[in-house]
Amino acid sequence: MDLIKNKASASTFDKGKQPAHEQVYQTLRSQILFGELVPGQPVTIQGLTDSLGVGMTPVREAIRRLISDGGLVFQGNRRVSVPLLNSNDIEEMIFARISIESELSRRATANLKTQDIDQLERLDRHLDRMIADGDVGGYLRLNQAFHETLYSFANAPILSDLAERLWLRFGPSLRVVCGRFGTQSLPDRHKDIIAALRVGDAEMTAKATAQDIEQGMDLMAEALTSV
Repeated sequence: MDLIKNKASASTFDKGKQPAHEQVYQTLRSQILFGELVPGQPVTIQGLTDSLGVGMTPVREAIRRLISDGGLVFQGNRRVSVPLLNSNDIEEMIFARISIESELSRRATANLKTQDIDQLERLDRHLDRMIADGDVGGYLRLNQAFHETLYSFANAPILSDLAERLWLRFGPSLRVVCGRFGTQSLPDRHKDIIAALRVGDAEMTAKATAQDIEQGMDLMAEALTSV
């Protein structure tokens, strides 16, 4: 599976592959996850039917699922928008991400084979190019792909689901960070993670993951409080 591509495209819906509501959900989820929809942006059924060229029923179902996932928030008066994080949200998210994702990394360590670590290293090299080129979209997709690939080896579906929901909630704000600071200012402890995986040190892997998360989220807090 190509982890760095959108799971669906609004202009290339393939009715023979997935139901329309699933394709709309995957498209909208990708737009939120990679910050194509900005924090606080209102989302309407009519607006999405117009932009995606689909009916109201699949759009309504996609919105319902994304509210459940935490990717959209219900504001009352039938208003729905992309999550807009405040300092308290970020503080909670740092705690939750470090707790969950460090454990996923710890569990994954024993399950990765040499070729799996090689795959992570290839992703990180591509990520370095995106950082050097200032390619925000490429950075966001490859950064998510690196973590998703690592966590997939933890064999912990409940924790993985929780991590995915957290990523969906902070994805739009991460795009803001990239816009304010540029990709070259973003922290990247992936090489520390890979080094720990090479020697099979689960605690070192968990620690490097925690540092990667904390540095990124601290930068997010700085970006959002300076707006």
